[in-house]
Amino acid sequence: MRMTAKRSRQVRGSGAALAAILAGLAFSAPAYAQSASSLPLAPWPASVEQGSGKLTIGSGAAIGVPAGDADAAEAARLLVEHVKGANGLVLSVAPGAATAPIRFERDPAISGAEAYRLTVTPGGAVISASGKSGLVYGAMTLMQLLTADAKAAAGKGVSVPVLTIQDSPRFGWRGVMIDPARHFQPMESIYAIVDRMVEVKLNTLHFHLTDDQGWRFEVKRYPELTRIGGWRTGPDTGHGPGPKTGGFYTQEQLKALVAYAAARGITVVPEIDLPGHAQALVASYPELGMLGDRPAVGNSWGIFPWLFNPNEGGMTFVRNVLDELMEVFPSQFIHLGGDEAVKDQWERSPEVQSQMRKLGIKSENAMQSWMIDQFGEYLAKHGRRLIGWDEILEGGLPASASVMSWRGEQGAVDAVNAGHDVVLSPAPNLYLDNLESTLPDEAPGRISIQTMEAVYRYDPMPKGIDASKAQHVMGLQGNAWSEYIVTPWQLQHKLFPRLGAIAEVAWSPPVASKDYPGFLARLTPQIRRWKQGGFQVSDSAFGVAFTPTQTRGAALDAKSIGVTMAMQAPYGTIHYTLDGKAPGAKSPAYAKALSVKPGTVVTAASFAPDGTALSAPRRFDTAREALLTSTSSTLTACPRGSQGLRVPLNADATDNAPAYNVNIFDTCQADDHAPLAHAKSITVSVARLPRNYGLAHDEAALVRHYAVTTHGELVISAGCRAADKSADPKQKQHDPMPGSTVLASFPLPDPKTAPQQFTFTANLPDRPELSDETDVCFQFTAALSDPVYAVEKVVYGEKAQ
Repeated sequence: MRMTAKRSRQVRGSGAALAAILAGLAFSAPAYAQSASSLPLAPWPASVEQGSGKLTIGSGAAIGVPAGDADAAEAARLLVEHVKGANGLVLSVAPGAATAPIRFERDPAISGAEAYRLTVTPGGAVISASGKSGLVYGAMTLMQLLTADAKAAAGKGVSVPVLTIQDSPRFGWRGVMIDPARHFQPMESIYAIVDRMVEVKLNTLHFHLTDDQGWRFEVKRYPELTRIGGWRTGPDTGHGPGPKTGGFYTQEQLKALVAYAAARGITVVPEIDLPGHAQALVASYPELGMLGDRPAVGNSWGIFPWLFNPNEGGMTFVRNVLDELMEVFPSQFIHLGGDEAVKDQWERSPEVQSQMRKLGIKSENAMQSWMIDQFGEYLAKHGRRLIGWDEILEGGLPASASVMSWRGEQGAVDAVNAGHDVVLSPAPNLYLDNLESTLPDEAPGRISIQTMEAVYRYDPMPKGIDASKAQHVMGLQGNAWSEYIVTPWQLQHKLFPRLGAIAEVAWSPPVASKDYPGFLARLTPQIRRWKQGGFQVSDSAFGVAFTPTQTRGAALDAKSIGVTMAMQAPYGTIHYTLDGKAPGAKSPAYAKALSVKPGTVVTAASFAPDGTALSAPRRFDTAREALLTSTSSTLTACPRGSQGLRVPLNADATDNAPAYNVNIFDTCQADDHAPLAHAKSITVSVARLPRNYGLAHDEAALVRHYAVTTHGELVISAGCRAADKSADPKQKQHDPMPGSTVLASFPLPDPKTAPQQFTFTANLPDRPELSDETDVCFQFTAALSDPVYAVEKVVYGEKAQ
């Protein structure tokens, strides 16, 4: 769920190095046509029967709703609002208008609260449902049909094909998790996401309200939780702590959000995380923690030792919090976390050990299971159900609990086969804080690339689940943990358009062979609607990636430079220019590798078959200086690690750039294609970043280097990959890059007085045996108590300084 010790093992070892990710990441051929039905519907309905003819809806058309049916009237108002926002077509609600061209009606024969039927004839459109949510989802399907074009034809209205749709969801839990605990999100941004969720029939907003870095839920009985626990300082990068940041939601604000979401068929499920991730809680009320310690509210990411105390006072506290939580959130499920609680404090507490003996409990994991069971029973007495992360399986799963499986799928398999309900939310598959591509302008996040296609092809019915118990799979959700999501822009960028793929998987019936190009064709109008609603929608799936056909050295010597272009998505066409101007749909279409004069700037973007831009323009510069420059996005991991994170300059930075690909276990980056045969000098731009990571039991994996200057060094060496393979373990203990050719070494400046970004320049030694395409490593040897260092840019100079 977060940058945690358990997940840090994934960062260190599961993810292959960025070079491997780049090598294995599939990019599409340049041009594709729409291959699925032309109906612009996403998610795809359970049943569609197309007829002949069409219905035309003009501006000012009435929507008839049964008199006195408040739910139908609300669904009609949503239809009016979303249609007008998408293409300007103005509709109006007319209660009791039985002959209106658009009508809502109740049909008790339609089974399922979310099921609906949409019937379109030349005479009108009728949305039928037995339940409130079915009326809303029928309205959203008609909205998509009415707004396939960006603008309503003036005076002619909008045409909708004759058809009958009978629809209901595959799963009842179709969700997204938002984490305002690490970085607080303004309430307005949450409302905006709710508005976008309903358009693709997502129905669950999981709200992660507490963690080490912040307590966001107002508890009137315990005001210190938000007065103290709602605020923290930024982590230190050498100049002292950053500014104070945070916030919380009042109960009245949350009640209003719950009502707003409910009107759109969306349930808000709150999460209070216990017994771990409790640092903000213990900072607010140290008597509820262990061993008498009072930490500050956390400003680092990962796993930390502070646990909730399960004595009678602590258990009473949680029951009191749950009372207020249930008053605000009427959801059937209440999420109580249970994840990543390292038990060291309980192991060292005489009080907890005595409590375990009295209860006959043999292990700390079983103690957590007992605690979860107690709260599950308490919630059940109030007509609610407990759900938690899959760690609650450890120590024995309480009969009252449901499981949200995040550490892969095994937790879901075990829980379902034991008769428990589950929600699939596995990392990395459905972790939307993962990067979507390797494009150099990706915002910060985890480097475990999860493309939209990977999300679309995810199957939430894991192998190993007994077919007779498959009904226990309630559904799936995408998670957006906010260690590297600071602003509403970044949150939207991570969620959209991949939430469209999650919606398709969660709603649409499973098919033997998925049609990803067809899905993209259907999703494109919805992407346009999201953008028209002011949303920042990622174009990573459609962004153009450039690859030179020559080595850097060959390109520097060539009279023409070859460039290929590709994008992930098998949909759309790449168009480009060579004059520095932004391309349009009428610019030359890319068909094969280009051959351009050195100094040419290739600018490219992708476009849908109708000429709509699918991506922003991106540039590839073939000037000598550009060819002699490497950036953080093109650097890879050194031989002994992998890059797991793409991080900002500061933990609370609101800008999307600069961003740095880093290995937090060993601060070393490599340039695998350095043009050393052409280089006489080197200039390295360096950034000093916060070391704000809680690694718990994985701290032993940190690589310590023996520093030979006061604050450590930057050691630049060539041929480090081959040298590392031949070096013996004793050499590696004290030599940053044993056996490699040292090109330059620079003492790092005092973090307390030096600027956060600085440069080093040196002439390179005359080593004729070093050729172009030699690997060069940039190893920092600063103490592990100091901030993290990263290379921002490397410029190889053809002249000595």
